Amino acid sequence: MKHPSESFSKQIIEWYEINGRKELPWRKEITPYRVWISEIMLQQTQVKTVIPYFEKFLGTFPTIQSISSATEDQILALWSGLGFYRRAQNIFKAKEVIDKEHHGIFPKTFDDLERLPGIGRSTAGAIMAIAYQQPYPILDANVKRVIQRYLKLQTTNKTQLTKRLWSESEKLKPQTKIFEYTQGIMDIGATICKAKTADCSMCPLNQNCLSAFSAVKKLDINQNKKIVRKEKIDFILAYTNKKALLFKRDEKRYWQHLWAPYESKDSKQKVINKKKALKSKNLKIAHKLSHLELEINLMLLEFNDEFNIASNMEYSWIDKKNIGNFGIPKQIKKILLEL
Repeated sequence: MKHPSESFSKQIIEWYEINGRKELPWRKEITPYRVWISEIMLQQTQVKTVIPYFEKFLGTFPTIQSISSATEDQILALWSGLGFYRRAQNIFKAKEVIDKEHHGIFPKTFDDLERLPGIGRSTAGAIMAIAYQQPYPILDANVKRVIQRYLKLQTTNKTQLTKRLWSESEKLKPQTKIFEYTQGIMDIGATICKAKTADCSMCPLNQNCLSAFSAVKKLDINQNKKIVRKEKIDFILAYTNKKALLFKRDEKRYWQHLWAPYESKDSKQKVINKKKALKSKNLKIAHKLSHLELEINLMLLEFNDEFNIASNMEYSWIDKKNIGNFGIPKQIKKILLEL
């Protein structure tokens, strides 16, 4: 049986040239650095959510040279509210590697890109295809879905399926116009061949797609629902008229490396003396993460003056006027602005 790929790339390229989302900010000025930042931000995050963060980030750090001296806090501050903060931490780590091992010059080979923190095979392939226009395949969630449905691949073994999809992605990619092809297949997955619904009548691949106009949802890779845990946590936010006491978290489950109020795991904690507070107030905050639903009990304690505490954790009395310079969870930042 002939592999159904002869017209695949041609149809995608022709569709992209007419219908592609060329107005997206990361497609207006193509540089390896801009492609890298956009690809990291777009991981597990919708385009409409990413756009303002991308524009703000590039407004502050427009080039690889400008980000070379950035601190982790500066990067996390720009990321605040976008979620999946490990991505921002990996940007910091990667730019450090670029500075030290590549003399501040963005890597130009697939192998060098893939060795950077936070960059896997698909992201490295996207940078090579989009920025350097080299024929490398990608396999993000949208591309996986398009190829799996196009070839009607069915298996319950995710490892085998992913291996097969990489093989097919390699076969399907063209040797020319790789930029248009890569952007096009991502756009088709994002706008037509969606996870929950597929508008097959609008798809340029519908004549050869083996799943066209059928129950495509059954074929999808991520069929198992995520198990979302629920957890209650207690925080204490001490503040004065001008400053708030925040701690840099090393907790790996959520808000890692962000500045947040003190997490009180013991009702008898002695780090913050509640009795010396001028007044107190309790708030309840619901916060949903991809893997966790947090029910946050936040105790607000107002004090006359700053004080030192006995703790191994890194902490700081942060001026409320400067909270934009720190990586602080969006929910906490909103409360600080209202104090």
